[in-house]
Amino acid sequence: MSIDELIENFEFFDSWEDKYRYIIELGEKLPPLAEKYKTEDWLVKGCQSQVWLVPHQEGDDMYFEGDSDAMIVKGLIAIVLQIYNHHRPQDIKSLSIDEIFNKLGLKEHLSPSRRNGLEAMINKIKFYAG
Repeated sequence: MSIDELIENFEFFDSWEDKYRYIIELGEKLPPLAEKYKTEDWLVKGCQSQVWLVPHQEGDDMYFEGDSDAMIVKGLIAIVLQIYNHHRPQDIKSLSIDEIFNKLGLKEHLSPSRRNGLEAMINKIKFYAG
């Protein structure tokens, strides 16, 4: 699914209750993270829930795997990975996702602790990108 398709899917829903259900559904579709990565080494600091992000490189592109112990956060991980996966490190570092999040309405409808966790995930991805 492209970023534009993700935005279109969010626009389809009228209520934030429906959008939250969709976020949870995205998390349910996230491939499971191998247990060997669910360690302190891959834990994202600054998230209220446990979040693990693991970077990989394929040629010039990076991609990430992730998981969480909270369903809504797992859905947010799916969104973040959709945005950042399969990009070159320099593109990851320069990508500003505020515009995407504004179109999705995430910043205004997430609690402050979820927004902080989302920011921590993005910072970790940019850290891995170098």
